[in-house]
Amino acid sequence: MKPKVFVTRMLPQKALDLILPVCDAEIWQEELPPPRDLLLSKVRDLDGLLSLLTDKIDATLMDAAPKLKVVSNCAVGFDNIDVPAATQRGIAVGNTPGVLTETTADFAFTLLMAAARRVVEGDRYTRAGKWKTWGLTVLLGQDIHGATLGLIGLGRIGAAMAKRAKGFDMRVMYYDPFRREDLEKELGITYSDLDTVVRQADFVSVHVPLTNETRKLVNQDLLSKMKQTAIIVNTSRGPVVDQAALYAALRDGVIAGAALDVTDPEPIALNDPLLTLENCIVAPHIASASVTTRTKMATMAAENLLAGLRGEKLPTPVNPEVKQRN
Repeated sequence: MKPKVFVTRMLPQKALDLILPVCDAEIWQEELPPPRDLLLSKVRDLDGLLSLLTDKIDATLMDAAPKLKVVSNCAVGFDNIDVPAATQRGIAVGNTPGVLTETTADFAFTLLMAAARRVVEGDRYTRAGKWKTWGLTVLLGQDIHGATLGLIGLGRIGAAMAKRAKGFDMRVMYYDPFRREDLEKELGITYSDLDTVVRQADFVSVHVPLTNETRKLVNQDLLSKMKQTAIIVNTSRGPVVDQAALYAALRDGVIAGAALDVTDPEPIALNDPLLTLENCIVAPHIASASVTTRTKMATMAAENLLAGLRGEKLPTPVNPEVKQRN
């Protein structure tokens, strides 16, 4: 009998080709995630679950799924999963690290450049019929070359951002709880405390996981220490930024601009005051959204799912201490 699995969103065909021949698989076809009550009903007889960031996989759901062997998250982050609860129940959890590093860093730098040079504002300006002539003072932005980039977090994506910044002759500073002297030498970057980084940076780019310590890390106090001409970019997780504090800082000219790929909640409410500001770019969580990268992510998630179903070690496990069960 084939193992029974539920996939909470449509995947690229390459990933489905791995799953469908060997599993009794149901694929959720809708754009929006499956409702909570439906997901709870689906998991009762499941051997495996392939989830997305939008799916809350908590102890209640796991208790409703006594046969569940593996939860494969099609994402690098896994803050949507109660990993300790999964470990306690012997459920293997997998994620998709590494594969989206370069693509996400590309997009983070895209946001930085778009905010610095007011690209989105310029597009709106043109479409609104405001472009009358070339002018010396029209939509003046900030130079990127020679500026200082401050990185909050120096994981894979933060390091990839540093590499891109060096191509623009930027000075790069970083703060991370774990100092990386090897990368300092390799990339020519400087470590400092968080206050110093945000005070000196022309651009601040956030690359931290969502934890109790990082929730609302970017708050009123941190924003008040930034340069008045500074721009902040967030491609990590929405709750890392206190959006009310960010709105006030942008409205009052405490900082010059912001570019967000993630919000809290997602999607951002259409009446959120951030959307009324010209100096704030909000993208719909698309930093990893290239054809190649999303296909690789889905394939990795499929491979984790199948390994867990076979009782094998997952290729990219979150809780490798879990003893696999057949």
